[in-house]
Amino acid sequence: MLRPTLQRHAFALVLVLIPSAIWAQEPTTREMNLLGWQEFAELMESGIETVLVPTGTLEPHGVLPNGSDNLAPEAMARELAPRLNALIAPTLNYGFTGSFAAFPGNLSISESTYEALIEEILTGLARNGFRNVIIVNGHGGGQTAVLSRVAERVGQAEQVRMLVSNWWSATSDITFEVFDQDGGHAGNNESAYVQAIVPEHVHPERYDADMARARQPGINAYPFHSSIVLYQEGQGYPDFDPAKSAEYYSKVNQRMGDLIEEAIRLWDLAGIYR
Repeated sequence: MLRPTLQRHAFALVLVLIPSAIWAQEPTTREMNLLGWQEFAELMESGIETVLVPTGTLEPHGVLPNGSDNLAPEAMARELAPRLNALIAPTLNYGFTGSFAAFPGNLSISESTYEALIEEILTGLARNGFRNVIIVNGHGGGQTAVLSRVAERVGQAEQVRMLVSNWWSATSDITFEVFDQDGGHAGNNESAYVQAIVPEHVHPERYDADMARARQPGINAYPFHSSIVLYQEGQGYPDFDPAKSAEYYSKVNQRMGDLIEEAIRLWDLAGIYR
């Protein structure tokens, strides 16, 4: 048996000889907020090519948290990062929304500010060496259009692959599968997903079905008078069923992981920006 002093020297020699890439195979965290620069460099050297960028906003969501559009993509990114061997960028919590501006707790920045900010963020991620920049978006409307055009612009300028994902649209069939009807903003689908993440911050006791409305063709109200916006008249009312919530959360995450993996596979197959 080696003496303690020799054991320490031998272990130190092993540390020197083992490449940093091996140590980086099991990161202490996948969240860029929590990584030091040295571990970040090691992880990138180990072959990580993908970053997930959660984006959302603060706006009313019926009896859900105002930050539901942030909480959903954050949770999704944490679920998918190990599967995709990805890191998670800090969430861009602020977006722009006009139709809910008068509700308490709503916070919106201008479209021009948002566009400039997200372009700087995506450019910075590309220049840090990520090949696949996946925007996990939680807020629709005009924000989706901005994200799409900025992603295209930055992708071409920096020669990286960009994907903008809107989970509620990409999984609309799962809404029908689980609830047997369509969903809505803060409706059965979004309520279920958020309930699976932070059930203690969902308040069914405050819910009233009169809080939910579908938008009517030919009529535009500013601000919109309901914080639960149904996609179809008479469908999508939240039911706060824990079993459906868990099922929906699991199926949505599985689908989104499949879609992102397939996009990366096809990029690689085509040899794009390799």
